[in-house]
Amino acid sequence: MFSSPLVLQIPPSMQMTDEQFFEFCQVNRDLRIERNKLGEISIMPPTGSESGNRNFNIAGQLYVWSEQDGTGICFDSSTGFKLSTGADRSPDASWIKLERWNSLSSAQQEKFAPICPDFVIELRSPSDNLQPLKDKMEEYMREPGVQLGWLIDRKHRQVYIYRPGNPAECLDNPNTISGNAVLPGFVLNMSKVW
Repeated sequence: MFSSPLVLQIPPSMQMTDEQFFEFCQVNRDLRIERNKLGEISIMPPTGSESGNRNFNIAGQLYVWSEQDGTGICFDSSTGFKLSTGADRSPDASWIKLERWNSLSSAQQEKFAPICPDFVIELRSPSDNLQPLKDKMEEYMREPGVQLGWLIDRKHRQVYIYRPGNPAECLDNPNTISGNAVLPGFVLNMSKVW
């Protein structure tokens, strides 16, 4: 098994439509697949058990807050979103305000929804290179609707906070991270993540 993403370059004459890409992902549902704006397909290796546990903990904390808050819904790492650039991305955890989600048709909600979440989290696995994840976070920040992103680097115990139109802020070994105005009352306990 490979330890870093496998990138497939597809000739322009063989590019998949959104429908074909969705079907391709469904047929290969055990793989984590993303597509960038150039049509290149990245197949990510499964996470290790420890990273999987930490990601589950992050998603669990977000879910508990979201259920109590009631203003939006959250998604796990297997959820694909169609970005305005044409890229298909799957953040490790994400959240969308209900009014934005409910503005989509049922058909749009069923496939890779054509929306970027209001809030995205990416968790760096030990095998991940940091720069591609930073690039991905910058891509999210250029999307309409996104308000906040966190890139969690367990290896260096750092969290990069992304907000549209602002440079990334880096926190060293925080005990908690607050969602502030975007996710009022959401505080991620980092002791469960480190």
